[in-house]
Parts: sequence; structure tokens; C-alpha cells
Amino acid sequence: MRGYFGIGVEGISKPMNVGNLFRSAHAFGASFVFTVGPILGRSSAKSDTSLSDVNVPYFAFPDLGALRLPRGCALVGVELLDEAVELPVFRHPRCAAYVLGRERGSLSAELVARCDHMVKIPTKFCINLATAGVVVLYDRLISLGRFPGRPLVPGGDPVPLPDHVFGASRRRLPLT
Repeated sequence: MRGYFGIGVEGISKPMNVGNLFRSAHAFGASFVFTVGPILGRSSAKSDTSLSDVNVPYFAFPDLGALRLPRGCALVGVELLDEAVELPVFRHPRCAAYVLGRERGSLSAELVARCDHMVKIPTKFCINLATAGVVVLYDRLISLGRFPGRPLVPGGDPVPLPDHVFGASRRRLPLT
């Protein structure tokens, strides 16, 4: 899979959530994790049993004004907003940083305004912050990864990927 991604939270206050989210980010191959205006930091992440702190770079931004992302990295907010795109139809950017809101609230209006995209998980009500992060990361993996198609019937064989032909889709331009 080309590109990179990171995931973070604004104003996180529950140690289990930050630990579970960062552990999951590590499992899904995140390039970095971050917090914006955290009430607690990575050192409180007691449920991070994968040792993501020594494997995945962590950035702690004290406030939204300090948030810095690599050039070309799209900021994608995850929030239950009417105007947000439903996750199953969202085209993930190649290079993205996903940000989730507080456990007992939403992303701040300032952070929503800063996002390049807003997505929502089509659920009946809010789900746990770490669980929402895993849903987004899984969706990114299955939509950008190279996997065979799902079987047409339960228990059937996956639909194989077509053989890759190097350069077949590239248009050759004349040399000048």
C-alpha cells in the first residue's frame, strides 16, 4: 500500500482509550500517532501492550495551533456530523492523518474547520473512541490494500486479483 497514515485524538481523557487506539494504530501499520490538547498523554496508555511507544512516533501537540502535519498530508476528522461523508463511500487520501474527538464530546469547531475531510461511521449512536479508530483504520486497509474480491456466496472462493502487468497502464510520453 502506498502512502502513509497517522491517527490521533483531541482532548483525550481516558487511559484505556488512548492505549487501545495507539496499540491498534501500531497493529494496522500507522506511521505516527498524536494528541491535540490532551488531558493525558501517551505515558498514561496502560493498555498499549504492543509497545507502540518504541515502534510508532508520537507527537503531542499542546493545542490546535501547534498541530503540524507533513506537507501533502490530509487531515480527516471522524465525527457524527450531518455533513460528514459516510465511511463506506469515502475515498481515503493516500497520505492522511485521522483525528477523533473527545470521549464525552465532539471535535472542536476549530478542528472541524481545519479538516480537509469529515467522515462518519454510519452507526445509530456514538461508539467507543478506540473502537471508532479501529473501524476507520480497517476501512482504510480494505479500501486501499490489494486484496482479492469477496466470494460471491458465503464460503465461496475469493475472486482472484488479475495478474499485474508491469507498465501496462502507463502511457509512454515521447522524450524531448
